[in-house]
Amino acid sequence: METNHIRLNKITREWVIYAPARGKRPLDFKKEGGLEESSINQASNCPFCPGKEEMLGGILLELPKDNKDNWQTRVINNKFPALSPHENTIRSESGIYLTMPGYGKHEVVIESPKHNADIATMSQEEVELIIETYYQRYINLMEDNESMMVIIFRNHGKRAGASLVHPHSQIIATPIVPQHRRWQEEEAQRYFDDWGKCIFCDVLEFELKEKTRIIAENKSFVAFIPFAAEVPYETWIMPKDHQADFGSISDPQKSDFAAMLKHVLGKMYDKLNDPDYNYVINTAARYKAEEPQVHWYCQIKPRLTTPAGFEIGSGISINPSLPEDNAEFLRN
Repeated sequence: METNHIRLNKITREWVIYAPARGKRPLDFKKEGGLEESSINQASNCPFCPGKEEMLGGILLELPKDNKDNWQTRVINNKFPALSPHENTIRSESGIYLTMPGYGKHEVVIESPKHNADIATMSQEEVELIIETYYQRYINLMEDNESMMVIIFRNHGKRAGASLVHPHSQIIATPIVPQHRRWQEEEAQRYFDDWGKCIFCDVLEFELKEKTRIIAENKSFVAFIPFAAEVPYETWIMPKDHQADFGSISDPQKSDFAAMLKHVLGKMYDKLNDPDYNYVINTAARYKAEEPQVHWYCQIKPRLTTPAGFEIGSGISINPSLPEDNAEFLRN
């Protein structure tokens, strides 16, 4: 089966996406002769740079900077998608197993026309446009009733899984909700049933009172390192107001979110020497968007360590540094 499809692990109940075409993605982290592409403003072989529009296969959304004609962010369909809107969501049996076509949508957010730009060093306005782009595509993708979840994420650096240097994020709409997300929702539901409160709001309230793991806060958001952070410098950016769904974010909150994201990534850029990292916006699955126990947040995980045998075999992370020390280092 060479086409994209999804299989259910019968033992763990986790869905696995198979996308053979993604093995053909280009890698451009180093040019011939060893010159790193991140050091140049425009690359001749980069499909995301201006003037390469014929390589994009169509533009879904384009936002300008300063209300001018030139674009600042673009959204395109991923040329090597994990999922495709041309499939369907009908399950079928394969012996004792369950499979389904690889239905979904996979988009790329080109964050800047500059090949060597970085969120950590962009202007506030440029980061706000990225957040606005996320928001508009999120709302659009959730209009499809087959989209059970929309995941917005950024892979920065080769160790984080990025295949192109040019600054970009990705958005994937899936027809299924992963088991680990269901588990988190169920735990939040149990807490709400017991205490009548959102577990995320309680965590945020405690962290603001404790202060030892807080990195920064503004009017709408708090950035902190979780008490049980799985990796060094793992950071959560969480809205102060209870919101289950990223799509509920207001215009002032978009600006505050952009400021906090830029601040945290800027701290990591300066103090951790621009580490490879992944970030993802964890938001409610469909039908959970108005639930009182779910709270969206942005999770940033620097790639400073590599999981080894114990972590893989046990599922338990070993973090060689303390969250309180990590927070103090970034905060100060």
